[in-house]
Amino acid sequence: MVVGRLLDARGLTLAVAESCTGGLVGHRITNVPGSSDYYRGSITAYADGVKEALLRVPGKTLVEHGAVSEQTAREMAEGVRKVVGADLGVSVTGIAGPTGGTPKKPVGLVFVALAAPDGVWVDRHVFEGDRWENKARSAEAALDLVRRYLEELL
Repeated sequence: MVVGRLLDARGLTLAVAESCTGGLVGHRITNVPGSSDYYRGSITAYADGVKEALLRVPGKTLVEHGAVSEQTAREMAEGVRKVVGADLGVSVTGIAGPTGGTPKKPVGLVFVALAAPDGVWVDRHVFEGDRWENKARSAEAALDLVRRYLEELL
């Protein structure tokens, strides 16, 4: 609700690119009545090919850095902002678990990015929880990044 009020007050629109959260960020946004005033839509890009085709993440980025990386999160946020035609784009990519982690990229590793006309910000998190907890914390982190931007805290 806080993000929605801030977006509405500033006359800005938001688009979301999700991977590990599987649509949870968009779900939370659309649970707020009136969200159609500021929410443009989302792309749930679970597969790398979808990240490339719909979000315009270069294959080179995915090969060199992986789907779970600062670079991919940045390009997902920029891509969804442009593709959907929103003022702001936020993205989430990570490893929700319980499998899929490595020593360099453990379960719970999540990158959240925000693309705006004046720049791109990326946060790195390592959450410790089960799959649902990691997804919920990731969605909260994405919304919090948008809130911090709108409150001029970045």
